[in-house]
Amino acid sequence: AGEISRTRAKALIEEGAVTVDGRPESSPRAPIKPGSVYVVSLPAPVAAEPQAEDIPLDILFEDAHLIILNKAAGMAVHPAPGSEDATLVNALLHHCKGQLSGIGGVERPGIVHRLDKDTSGCLVVAKTDIAHQSLTTQFSERSTMEKLYLAVTHGIPKPDKGTIFTHIGRHPVNRQKMAVVNPPGGKTAITDYETLATDPATKTALILCHLHTGRTHQIRVHAAHAGHPVVGDKIYGPSPDCYLEFIRTGWTPALAARLLHPRHALHSAGLTIEWDGSPLTWTSDLPPDLTAFLAGTETV
Repeated sequence: AGEISRTRAKALIEEGAVTVDGRPESSPRAPIKPGSVYVVSLPAPVAAEPQAEDIPLDILFEDAHLIILNKAAGMAVHPAPGSEDATLVNALLHHCKGQLSGIGGVERPGIVHRLDKDTSGCLVVAKTDIAHQSLTTQFSERSTMEKLYLAVTHGIPKPDKGTIFTHIGRHPVNRQKMAVVNPPGGKTAITDYETLATDPATKTALILCHLHTGRTHQIRVHAAHAGHPVVGDKIYGPSPDCYLEFIRTGWTPALAARLLHPRHALHSAGLTIEWDGSPLTWTSDLPPDLTAFLAGTETV
């Protein structure tokens, strides 16, 4: 099978791909247990270098250093098992004719931050290494960068605005998920939220989220932790079996079907970065699927 580097082994453990005596191993620093059975599940290989593909992009801004685009829901940002092609990287390689920052490596050229496959909205890409380094610093320090998201949640948050402060890390059992965990297993995660509109008929709310940190799945984890998971979230939200429960509690099939939205209702609505000494802001309107879902909401 060949050897695996320390870095690769650590990544596999953190991704939940290693078990010890049938149980997921959660710590790369765990000592070796003599006599135990270690199983490593290697993901299917992907192409070493993604291929350029002529895929339309909704570009909000572009210059010699940056691209700000409106990512469509359903498009993965970079190749991965299950999404080897038709990704944002494939589209960018065609659009930029290969002129993307190489800091992210051959699989993630120009990618400074990412959105989940089913999350839509504003995303910035670096075309040059100078831009990549500047943006990476801004995303890390959060002093000159701001990200705003819109989400539709199950239930109406109380109070209608506030701050969620937790620590987020890998789920202790399901390593494909993130979870609210205690330090040192989790990193600080801070989300401000404000309820913008509610729909009493479906008991859902439209909320605006301002991220102070950038943890994986942060809004989705925080929403679920607060008891109001994002509508359509197949990882952190209610299971499809809830459809029957909705019916039993008196909701019509049409209302129940709305809550089984085909993708999680999360949208990157605004992005501010500093460039050439000045703050630049871009916004993205809600896409048609979320606009349709929200028809009938009441403004708070």
